[in-house]
Amino acid sequence: MATTLRQLSVTAACCCALLLSACAEEKAEQAEQAPKVTIDKNPFPSKYQPLPGEPTVITGVTILDGIGNKIENGMVYFSEGKIAAIGETLDIPAGATVIDGTGKWVTPGIIDVHSHLGVYPNPSTHSHSDGNEAVKPVTANVWAEHSVWPQDPGFGRALAGGVTALQILPGSANLFGGRSVVLKNVPHRTMQEMKFPEAPYGLKMACGENPKRVYGKKGGPSTRMGNVAGYRQAWADAENYRRAWERYEAEYEAGKNPKPPKRDLNLDTLMGVLNDEIRVHMHCYRADEMAVMMDVMKEFGYQIYSFQHGVEAYKIGDLLAENNVCSAMWADWWGFKMEAYDGIRENIPMVHQAGACAIVHSDSDLGIQRLNQEAAKAWSDGRRAGLEISQQDAWTWLSANPAKSLGIFDKTGSLEVGKNADLVLWSANPFSTYARADKVYIDGGLAFDLAEPSTWPVADFELGQVGEGDIK
Repeated sequence: MATTLRQLSVTAACCCALLLSACAEEKAEQAEQAPKVTIDKNPFPSKYQPLPGEPTVITGVTILDGIGNKIENGMVYFSEGKIAAIGETLDIPAGATVIDGTGKWVTPGIIDVHSHLGVYPNPSTHSHSDGNEAVKPVTANVWAEHSVWPQDPGFGRALAGGVTALQILPGSANLFGGRSVVLKNVPHRTMQEMKFPEAPYGLKMACGENPKRVYGKKGGPSTRMGNVAGYRQAWADAENYRRAWERYEAEYEAGKNPKPPKRDLNLDTLMGVLNDEIRVHMHCYRADEMAVMMDVMKEFGYQIYSFQHGVEAYKIGDLLAENNVCSAMWADWWGFKMEAYDGIRENIPMVHQAGACAIVHSDSDLGIQRLNQEAAKAWSDGRRAGLEISQQDAWTWLSANPAKSLGIFDKTGSLEVGKNADLVLWSANPFSTYARADKVYIDGGLAFDLAEPSTWPVADFELGQVGEGDIK
């Protein structure tokens, strides 16, 4: 009897062991079959298609290549959307269109790093005001591209001013205003068809008076120290979020079946910044605040790619250079609020002279039409102050430096073999008040031709409301 009981016990133990083993195998099988949860980093991909172009050679033209070189009586050849050759003397390929550029100038297309076209379009009405999600200080979850109205007439006006690419930013009401998007300035039906392929996203941040003013009576922040506390808490939360995703991925790779973190769209964007996938562009006027923000940048290990407006950047040009931060500035806007009071006309050339990355920007649907003149004003103000900067170096403020800050310099921003054929043929020296963009090419396609009014872009919204003479 005792033997029988022992046998039964052994049998029962074996059955339990087999059941446990089967359960373990079933769980292991389930773990192997569980799909890995990932975050789609590009859920709204570009659908941009270049304009049709043809092999073209411009001869006898003065060339500013966008990286500090000037060629007198030069030639530029572009084909299949790319710069194919540039120099003083080139062989003209058979079948190429030849344009006589005698007396004219060629530059890379202008890139505006601070535009609100499409999110604050014309007509300027409350119903079109889509740039500020002013509901709480941290709105990194919103994306400017979802507010872009492609029918904004401003795109066509900017094109006539030689602008070939532009960054569309949210407004500056919030500490974190949301993601920016880079567009090719080819007016189209949808935002996706304008979206610059493979351009990194940006994150708009703002310091100083704007967040204080908007949230001072909404529970804060109401002070500059409150602003900084808000940035730091958001970055600390983003660090925790990143660690949670890293832990999930590590456990998954180890063969476990972990529960993924709960998605948070705010923290998705901030984590993208910490991983250097998204570039911070920060509205900041005062030198002391820019210095503080570079300290916060170091604390949390991310990079600020530009301070936008940078009215007092001239005071800290050495710090900007040391920390590899660009400053995007106006030529002469100042004094319209206290943090803009200490602006000087020599700001841009002084930042350049300090070895930092200087950029001319617009922040205006009117200024974007004349950015070449804004650069000319800054250049001439610097010359009067004894800063001997050449025009070919000053053009970097409009093309190469903006492209670098946006992460697209490998594709555009200079006239170099293999880069996109984004260029402007000017009627005269583009630093002249009288110069006009004769022809604007984007990826080698003729996007604007001053001599052919019938080809000028007209938004659907304008049809029947303006004539050819009204859109010059």
